[in-house]
Amino acid sequence: MESTKLKRPKHKGSPKLFDNPILEKLTHTHISLPLIIFGLIATALIYYGVIEKGFEAPMMIGLFAAGLFFFTFVEYIMHRYLYHIPATSERKKKISYTMHGVHHDYPKDKSRLAMPPVLSLIIATILFIIYRAVLGDYVFGFLAGFLIGYAGYLAVHYSVHAFKVPNNFLKVLWQHHSIHHYREPDRAFGVSSPLWDHIFRTMPRKTAASRKTAVGKSIDD
Repeated sequence: MESTKLKRPKHKGSPKLFDNPILEKLTHTHISLPLIIFGLIATALIYYGVIEKGFEAPMMIGLFAAGLFFFTFVEYIMHRYLYHIPATSERKKKISYTMHGVHHDYPKDKSRLAMPPVLSLIIATILFIIYRAVLGDYVFGFLAGFLIGYAGYLAVHYSVHAFKVPNNFLKVLWQHHSIHHYREPDRAFGVSSPLWDHIFRTMPRKTAASRKTAVGKSIDD
């Protein structure tokens, strides 16, 4: 799979993706913005589901959990098959690089660790329309969980690139993503969880090259 232009990542700088200054500015996002936006939307969905639609807490919790779980699957599928789309043409190469390859080339560019909020809101709106058509009023709990799953993914992804590897149970997420970036880009697609890598057999190969990231260091060091 081809998603990057550089053989070795650059840990400084932020490349220009678009000549249009407005489009270029939209590709940069502070991580707090999408976390706040989707947190508020999820809260509003839950409020509406409980207050206006009369769902009781157990039902909302179940729908929320289902949406959260479904997001982990979508995250894996998107990362594996869309973000790492085979660059079989110049057009696909450009799309792949703009969507994700730039992140592999400049993994410490913190302003590009999240999808632009405008695009994210458009996608969230489309998802609401689709889920509402399929799930009816259950969409309020399900989509809330899905969006919190996305916010959690963003938080994890930002953390593993911006902060040092912790000396606790979360260390496995730093190690897993480090292997995807620096050793096996065709494996370890799960960011918020390695669950689907286990299920679809894309866990890192057990070789000397897949050594663990040391505690106290960033995965990009």
